[in-house]
Amino acid sequence: MKRKTAIKILTVALAALVISFMIGSMSFAEKNGTTALININQATLKELTSLPGIGKKRANDIIAYREKNGKFTNIEDLKKVDGIGKDTLEKIKDHIVLE
Repeated sequence: MKRKTAIKILTVALAALVISFMIGSMSFAEKNGTTALININQATLKELTSLPGIGKKRANDIIAYREKNGKFTNIEDLKKVDGIGKDTLEKIKDHIVLE
């Protein structure tokens, strides 16, 4: 009987851990149920990495490009950033704005 109880407790703890991990990996907008858009011309590393298909390296590349060349004037300019092509742009275009 004690073994069954211990297994149930471990199962619940594991489920809680998995749920916690899933919530922690969501972006701010996802957590709050909003469709907040990311201003690509002012976004932080953390904001950029919340975009689909954008990891830390690519986010740093976006920031470096922006610092060297100034603000993006249109969404297509993002393709000038090394590693961002048509497919990546398609994934993020509905999540960003240029302000």
